[in-house]
Amino acid sequence: MEFIELQNLFKTYYLGEIEVPVLRGVSLTVARGEFVALMGTSGSGKTTLMNILGCLDRPTSGEYWLDGEEVSRLTVDERALVRNHKLGFVFQNFNLLPRTSALDNVAMPLTYTAEHLSDREVRLRVEDLLHRFGLGDRLDHEPSQLSGGQQQRVAMARALVNYPPLLFADEPTGNLDSRTSEEVLQILRQLNQEEGITIILVTHDANVARHARRIIRIHDGIIVDDTAPFPSPGAERPQPQTAPESKPSFGWSAFRLQRLLRLVLNGLSRNVMRAALTALGIIIGVAAVIAMMEIGRGSSSSIQRAIANMGANTILVLPGTAASGGVSHGTGSVMTLTPQDSEAVLAGCSAVRASAPVVRARTQVIYGNRNWVPTFIYGTTPDFLSIREWVLVAGGAFSDQDVRNAGKVCLLGQRLVRELFQGEEPLGKEVRVQNVAFRVVGILSSKGANMMGMDQDDILLAPWTTIKFRVTGTSATTANQSAAAGSSASQTVNTLNQIYPTLKNNLYPVPSATQTANTPQPVRFINVDSILAAAHSAREVRPAITQITKLLRERHRIRPGQPTDFNVTDMTEMTKALAATAATMTNLLLAVALISLVVGGVGIMNIMLVTVTERTREIGLRLAVGAHRRNILQQFLAESVVLCFCGGAAGIVVGRGVSYLMTVVFRWPTELSLDAIIAGFAVSAAVGIIFGYYPAWKASRLDPIMALRYE
Repeated sequence: MEFIELQNLFKTYYLGEIEVPVLRGVSLTVARGEFVALMGTSGSGKTTLMNILGCLDRPTSGEYWLDGEEVSRLTVDERALVRNHKLGFVFQNFNLLPRTSALDNVAMPLTYTAEHLSDREVRLRVEDLLHRFGLGDRLDHEPSQLSGGQQQRVAMARALVNYPPLLFADEPTGNLDSRTSEEVLQILRQLNQEEGITIILVTHDANVARHARRIIRIHDGIIVDDTAPFPSPGAERPQPQTAPESKPSFGWSAFRLQRLLRLVLNGLSRNVMRAALTALGIIIGVAAVIAMMEIGRGSSSSIQRAIANMGANTILVLPGTAASGGVSHGTGSVMTLTPQDSEAVLAGCSAVRASAPVVRARTQVIYGNRNWVPTFIYGTTPDFLSIREWVLVAGGAFSDQDVRNAGKVCLLGQRLVRELFQGEEPLGKEVRVQNVAFRVVGILSSKGANMMGMDQDDILLAPWTTIKFRVTGTSATTANQSAAAGSSASQTVNTLNQIYPTLKNNLYPVPSATQTANTPQPVRFINVDSILAAAHSAREVRPAITQITKLLRERHRIRPGQPTDFNVTDMTEMTKALAATAATMTNLLLAVALISLVVGGVGIMNIMLVTVTERTREIGLRLAVGAHRRNILQQFLAESVVLCFCGGAAGIVVGRGVSYLMTVVFRWPTELSLDAIIAGFAVSAAVGIIFGYYPAWKASRLDPIMALRYE
C-alpha cells in the first residue's frame, strides 16, 4: 500500500457566484521514504495541493488516502490529530512566534500531543533537535536574535519534534541566501536518506527541485510531468522514527492545566504593557466593588450602632387607656404600672437584661439667672443608663440609695449644660426644678438627635422618687384624680377611701373632702408613667415582649380573653426601616461599582478581539502543528481569565487600600467585607469567562489556511 494516494482530486474556490477551479483531477501516489518536489509557477495549484496533502484543506471531490486512511472526510479534530502525529511543516517565512525563545518555539507541537511528557522530557527532546541543527547555543534566543538560516533550522526542528513520518517544505529557501539555502536543502536530504522521512518539497525553483529524487510538475491544476523515482542502487530506505500512537486527551488533569497555564503566561508576557492596561479596567472595577461594599457595610454598621444607642433593643411598657362614653382618653389615662412591676420584669423575664421605671415631668430648670425648659426630665433608676447604653463623661451616676431616699441629685445632658452653665464647671453645682434644689453629680455623653429628630442631649435625669414626690408633687388625692380622669360621672374630690380596706369602726376620724384636698398626703411607691426594659439582643426582643406581657397579665390579675391594661411596644419596625435603607444604599453603591466592572469586561473583550486579530498567523500555525479547536478556545479563554484573575487580585489590594484611606483621611466608617472580596474575585473571573468567550470562540473557528496567509 502506498503511503500517499490521490484519486481524481478536484478543488474549486468560489468568489461569490464565480467558480475558480484550482485542481483538476489530480491523481498520484507517493511511497514511504520518497523525496518529492512539487514544481509549478505561481497559481499553478502546487500550494493548494500541499495544503490538501497536509490536511489543512479539503478537496471539493476525489479521495485522499494517507497511510491507509481516507483523510479527506475526517472531522476537524481528527485532521488536527493527523497533523500532530504524522505531519510536519516547514514554511517559507518560518512562522516562528515572536518574543518567544527557540526552545519554546520548537516545543510548541508537544503542547498538543497526547503524550504526557514531563517538562524535563520535553526539554531534552527539544535540546537534542536544536543541537543536531547546530543551535545548541541559541536555545534562549528569540527569532529577532537569529539569522534567517537559524530561524529556518528552528522551524525544521519544530516540524520534527513529534517524529512525523511525512514532512512538507513550502518554499523553504525562498527567504534565504544561496549559501544558507544549500545548508537547508542538505539537512532535508539527510533527513530523507538517514532517517527515512518522506519529504514533499514545494518550489518553483528548478535548482532547488534537483535536490529531490522525484519531481512532479503542475500546470493549471493538472500534473503535466512526473519523473519516475530512482532509488539509489542497493540502498535500503530506513523507517522514520515515529512517536507512539495515542488517543487525544482533553481532560483537565494537573499536567494539562500546568501546560496551559505556562502557555497562557508565555502569551501574555509577550506584551506586558498591554496586558497590564487591559487588566486595569478589572482592577478599577473590583477595587470599586470592594471599596463601596466596605464603605456601605461600615455605614450600615454605624447606623446599627446609632440605632442601638437610641434603643434598638429597648422595650417600652405604657399604662392602659381609659374610656368614658365611647371616648378614649389616651395612653396613660389609667395608672396601672408600678415600680414593683419593673422589678418583677427584671426578676421574672429571662430575655430581659435590665428594667427601669420612668416618671416624666415638664418644667423649668434654673441655674443662677439662667433658665431652660429641657425636652426631657426623667425620674428613673441607675439601670436607665444601662438600657440606653449611655455613659458619663464626668462625675458619676446616682445610686439605688438615692432612689430609696428620694435624693436631690441629678445628671445633665450636654445641651442642658451648654444652655445653663455656658462654659462653667457644672459638677457639684445646684440647679432648681420646681424650687427643689438638685445637685449635679454627673454629665452625660452626647447622643445627638433621636430617630424622631428630638435632641437627646436636652435631658435631666434624677431618681424617680424625687421627681415623683418632690417635683410633680403627686399625693394620694392627686394620684386618684389622675387615675379617675377618664371618669366624668363624679365631679367631687376623690379621697383615699378606695385605697384602704373598709372598716366598720374607724380608728380615726375621717377627714372631710375639703380637708383632704387642702392637706394632701404623699403616697410612695404607687404608679409610674412607663417602664423601660432592654433585651439581651435584638433577636430576643420578641421573646422578651412575650414574657413581659405574660408576667404583667398575671400580676394585674387579668383573666384569659380580657384586654390588657398596658401596652408593650418596641423599635422593631423603625429598626427594620433603617436597616432596609442602609441595605438599599449599599446595594446602590454595589450596582454603581458593578457597572465599572462590566465596563472593564467590555475592555477585556475589545482587547482580546484585537489580540486574536494580531495573532491570527500564530493561531493558524498552532492549528497547522496539531492544535484542536478546543485547544485554541481554551488558550484564549484562559488568557482572558488569567488577566481578570490578576486584575481581581490587584483590585482587592487597591480596594482595601482605598477603604483604609477613607477611614484614615476622611474618617468615614468602613468595615472589612470578606464576602465582598470573595464576590469581587469570583465576579472578575466570571467577567473573564463571559467577555473572553466570544474572542476565544472566534479564534478557534479560524481556518488554518486563511490564518497562515493573514498579513
